Amino acid sequence: MPPFDPSHLAALLAPFRNVSRCWIAFSGGLDSSVLLSAAASIRERLPGTLQAVHLDHGLHPDSAAWAAHCQFRCAALAIPLTIRHLHLQPRPGESIEAVAREARYRAFSSLLGPDDLLLTAHHRDDQAETLLLALLRGSGVQGLAAMPFEMPCGPGRLVRPLLDATRETLAAYAETQGLDWLDDPSNRVTSLDRNYLRHRVLPVLHERWPALATTFTRSASHCAEAAHLTDRLAAQTLDGLGGAHFGTLDIPSLARIDRVLQKAVLRLWIRRRGFVVPDTRHLGRILDEVLTARADANPLIAWSGCEIRRYRRDLFALPPLPVPPSPASVINWSVGEETTSLELPSGLGRLEWHPVIKGDGVSGGKVAESGQKTLKVRFGLTGLSCRRPADSHTRSLKKLYQTLGIPVWWRPYIPLVFDGDTLIAIADVCHCRERDAGVEPMGELRWRGTFREESASLDAVTLSGKMPDPGFLPA
Repeated sequence: MPPFDPSHLAALLAPFRNVSRCWIAFSGGLDSSVLLSAAASIRERLPGTLQAVHLDHGLHPDSAAWAAHCQFRCAALAIPLTIRHLHLQPRPGESIEAVAREARYRAFSSLLGPDDLLLTAHHRDDQAETLLLALLRGSGVQGLAAMPFEMPCGPGRLVRPLLDATRETLAAYAETQGLDWLDDPSNRVTSLDRNYLRHRVLPVLHERWPALATTFTRSASHCAEAAHLTDRLAAQTLDGLGGAHFGTLDIPSLARIDRVLQKAVLRLWIRRRGFVVPDTRHLGRILDEVLTARADANPLIAWSGCEIRRYRRDLFALPPLPVPPSPASVINWSVGEETTSLELPSGLGRLEWHPVIKGDGVSGGKVAESGQKTLKVRFGLTGLSCRRPADSHTRSLKKLYQTLGIPVWWRPYIPLVFDGDTLIAIADVCHCRERDAGVEPMGELRWRGTFREESASLDAVTLSGKMPDPGFLPA
């Protein structure tokens, strides 16, 4: 195999256009040290500004020293370095390899902008290991496609420009360039599956089949083509299966298609929703337990980082819901003539109070004179009633939620806003009023936050409450 040449890296990245930044995923090991050095040598030919990112997994006592090494190497090459700490906390029975892999992807996804590339140093030998691992796990064509050259990563793209290089050629380049690199001792721990293949299995196979890495890469390419065709068919089918809520699937429509196609559609849908695709067992449970459940049932299928739930006809894919706030808890919130916000528990984001400006709202206006008022925020209370501004009668919260199609499992997380003992608003649902109040609005109440935006997946009515005094929430 020819020696590694950085100019080949420039040629591989040339087709990418309108790139703001080229990030190097820099662990400090041999492979990423080669990639960093090669990218630095051709930085003027890269499609974007060269930067690096180091992820500190916090799993080894020397991890801080490794981060310092990466900082030193990047400084020597005049490459800005960002260091992210992952703080991994695997649960009992979870694979530390899988937890670390998912944490890395989340960290990279949050780092990249829409015009960014992330370059990783995976090479041909890594590809062979990945294909073998997929075979041993019983993966389908998606898994057997192993690692693609290019794939989405958050709003940006992940690119693996070294997939045609071998570990041997990268090591030779590092020696000729006089590079120094870190040696993570965990890479020699053969109790980890990938290391066992690397040190115990692949050397034996390589003795018998020296071109193993090349042929494995070819097989992975064939599987990638098959996976692409499967995804195209699944995408065409998925376009007609949208549910009543944003990002959901219509269960009766999904149930009418062939089971094999159902699996392909579910895999693509879950992947597009940003979650790890489930294994065969969990996928089968979705088909056999969730799709066939009664419309009023509340089934749940969960795996790492994802929960599948249904409500009526709709199938939801969500991040794991946290423990809901206690119905006994009360949060006091003082609002008045200035914009204020209230951080909510359980990762539920925040409530924002925006006072209404009298006048034209653009110039010469002033905040409506309302004074301070203390509201109470509570969760999960039952036995309450509310009359929406457009309604002529009061309904129980249960009936109101049913009318508006709000899933049962989401209701305990919705902030209920009180003025004294009177319910005056259900955040992102509606305002409640006891009587018509023809007075000027005081402000707007909005519910924002990452957890709500990612987890609710509802066509929520933004609470832009025209808040009269004394009842506060709107008309």
